[in-house]
Amino acid sequence: AFIVWLANSETIRVYKMTKKDDGNFTFTAASGDFPKKHKAPIINIGIAETGKFIMTASSDTTIVIWSPKGEVLASINTNQMSNAYAAVSPCGRFVASCGFTPDVKVWEVCFGKNGDFREVARAFELKGHAAGIHSFSFSNDSRRMATLSKDGTWKFWDTDVEYKKQQDPYLLLTGKCEVAEPCRIALSPNAHVVAVSSGTDIVVYNTRRGEEEERFVGVHGQCIT
Repeated sequence: AFIVWLANSETIRVYKMTKKDDGNFTFTAASGDFPKKHKAPIINIGIAETGKFIMTASSDTTIVIWSPKGEVLASINTNQMSNAYAAVSPCGRFVASCGFTPDVKVWEVCFGKNGDFREVARAFELKGHAAGIHSFSFSNDSRRMATLSKDGTWKFWDTDVEYKKQQDPYLLLTGKCEVAEPCRIALSPNAHVVAVSSGTDIVVYNTRRGEEEERFVGVHGQCIT
């Protein structure tokens, strides 16, 4: 299946793959759109790798956690003035957001042993930037994260912590980068490399010392989103 946000009707719709009589496949809209829970445009959608939940984030401070059938499991107020970016971690356990405030907030979406939804619990925060955060990225196992801020730096974090015992993530590295909006950061699955886009350019850094490795100029005709 795939999920779309329809801007004109301000609704979320699921399209499911079905097999036709001739053996080919087609996508058809599932009956009934999701209920309208967002008051502002949606900036990102994520599906947990486990298939247990869907996340939608809007440009105000709202994140909604849904069941795959469109039932609201939880609604989160990020308290970040406005949301710039939000994502589900590759491991499917966490949801994180960043925005106008200089921190990234991470929640754990908790399910019981029988697979029933329990709660959304605050896990940890990445604090240390001096200005709002444009974007962030998880490594594949969620043990590392990278953040990109309006303060002209990107930071690399060890998030493999016992947050239930109030242990905070460790800052491993701060790198300098001049970026213009729109900009994004992407951490490689093994967390060895970080890529930062700014306008139409991409700069690649290593996460050992934060050194620039490659620079791709004018990758697209318009800004990378």
